[in-house]
Amino acid sequence: MAGTQTRRAPYKDTLQPALHRRFSSTASLLLAVSYLESVLLSSWDSYFWSWFPLGPAGFRTLLLFICGLTILILRIASYHVGIKTTGSGLHTFASSLLSPRTYETAFWYGASSFLYCAIYLGTADEETNLQWITYFSGDRARLNERPVFLACYMFTFALIQTVEHYRHDIDRLDLGALERKPVVEQKNAGVISGSLQTIMEELPMALAECFKLALAAIPATLILYFFFLRSFAWSWTLTFLRPFYNLPRTNMLPSSWPSDIYLLARCILAGVGVGFLWTAGNRAFSIFMVKKPLKNGNPLTSESKDPNGSLLNGLKSKKLSIKSFAMWELALTAQNHQSRRQSIFNDIDRQGGPMWSQIYAICMETLKSIETHVDAYGQPAAHITPGAIQIEEKHRSSAPLREDPIFTSQSRQATLRTGVEKALDKLARNPGSTPASELSPIARKTWQNAKDRVLSKEQQEAVSPDHLMDQARQVVTGLISIGWIGDLIRQNFRTQFAAAVLGGPYAEPTLPANAATALCQLAVHSLAEDSYGNVHRDVPSIIRTLASIIKKVEALKAQFPLHWTDVKGLKECPEVDELLEALKTGLEQVISKFEPYTSDLRLTPTDLRIAKEAIGKPGVQTTKVKEVAPKAKDASIGTRRNEDWAQKRPARVEFKRVEFKQPEMEQIR
Repeated sequence: MAGTQTRRAPYKDTLQPALHRRFSSTASLLLAVSYLESVLLSSWDSYFWSWFPLGPAGFRTLLLFICGLTILILRIASYHVGIKTTGSGLHTFASSLLSPRTYETAFWYGASSFLYCAIYLGTADEETNLQWITYFSGDRARLNERPVFLACYMFTFALIQTVEHYRHDIDRLDLGALERKPVVEQKNAGVISGSLQTIMEELPMALAECFKLALAAIPATLILYFFFLRSFAWSWTLTFLRPFYNLPRTNMLPSSWPSDIYLLARCILAGVGVGFLWTAGNRAFSIFMVKKPLKNGNPLTSESKDPNGSLLNGLKSKKLSIKSFAMWELALTAQNHQSRRQSIFNDIDRQGGPMWSQIYAICMETLKSIETHVDAYGQPAAHITPGAIQIEEKHRSSAPLREDPIFTSQSRQATLRTGVEKALDKLARNPGSTPASELSPIARKTWQNAKDRVLSKEQQEAVSPDHLMDQARQVVTGLISIGWIGDLIRQNFRTQFAAAVLGGPYAEPTLPANAATALCQLAVHSLAEDSYGNVHRDVPSIIRTLASIIKKVEALKAQFPLHWTDVKGLKECPEVDELLEALKTGLEQVISKFEPYTSDLRLTPTDLRIAKEAIGKPGVQTTKVKEVAPKAKDASIGTRRNEDWAQKRPARVEFKRVEFKQPEMEQIR
């Protein structure tokens, strides 16, 4: 039992050392990748010095490690949890262009790319013709345009990587990603940890993605370089190199183009090399950082002076990442650590109320936020109306517009002239309407004859509104199916539904899932470990709340509309599905443990029926079905005659309602 005088240590003081250890693991993996690339970039003039770490290979490894370390520092400054729920990709793209963090990301990717370009050019042989200065006819120095083109390619590759960074939301930490791995793969990890094995399995696919991105950067570089960057890059390179070499004073561009097949191949190799450094660092950071909040198999706060106080501090944090890690630790504590559970049950003298009461309030607030979001979906946004502002009505200074027909006809007969006048009048007042639909029968027939004379049936079908709409729909669908264009326009069911259930701008499904798991596990284990009996009073509220949330979320998913840009048309949202699975699992465990005590908990049969329907089990049945079949006269052939009767004649079913009194119901349960 923790006293009230004990200092409550902030949860981040416990979490930060764990994150530092995981960052060290990420940096170690990045250093290994840097050494591998350093060996591959060696000229192999000497077999020993090409791989020996205390020589040129080691110095080159440190430079390559700096290229990847800049991106890791960027990830530390901008990581977040939860998926983005800010609408379409075009909205996200517009907000990213206005954010200074986007330009900071592009700057660090560009700096890392240029440093790798300098390392790559420094290790190139003379046969590759990638020296900055070439000599013609004696000592006459000339600037070589091939390394200039390679530098522009690395700049373009950094810009494309920045777009991919925000397109795939690389800054996100997917909590619980390692737990979704199959159990067989986790058992086969052997000596290697599960997170390290996951990284090793993803690196080959990452290398293939880097090669694909390096190929895509080639046409982009050709367009940017020869239409926009060539003159600028050539003149500035001459400006930087003139103090060191005797170069011509003119900035005239060379007559020949440097982009031959060998240079393009060298560009692709350089792009793959720096891209693999970035991808390896990003993947390692995203996987190591989402390991369970445990140290030596125990919760992170176990070594704190006030473990429950530190955990409670994390649960009350306003920062989503800290609160998510604290809730994850609480769920693991409720599942696997008996001593910590008992300390939670026995901690009743804490400032602010017993430990269980505070945990219950925080978890229920997290769960009821889902119910609030679901109830608020489709409701008009409540906004405060300003004070009544008296607006003086302006008196009309002229007569209102006339509504008389534009063409005044003397005859009211349904003639061709009358039909045409009505159609032109309608067209003038409402330009969007179809004139042919307002014509009289005679005028409509004349209109159809004119169309038949001018256009064939195939041409009329081709220009029909339905056919034009189908063609436009096909064109839009084709554009949306293209990768980058579709990402800008498309509004997926996954993102929209997650925003409706979990809120925004970031939706973290593990936070309410772990809250439900913690509540249910603590309630289940309270039967044997809660010596003060504080938990059982809140069990009915837990059952009713979970059942209500499950039913409301499933009902919303059934009627949630698909956006017209969602060409796949699939109602799939893995984040909400995992949340529902956690809610159903916890609710089922609580019902199975506390169902014998429903009368003591004041749970009505209706509450049990609704809860069982929420987890997919049938409710309490109040009717008994009895099936009556005719008896066979001969016992030896009874079985055969019963089978024949079942095939030829339908069974006669009698329904008999059986009502039980309260004592009899208790005996049956």
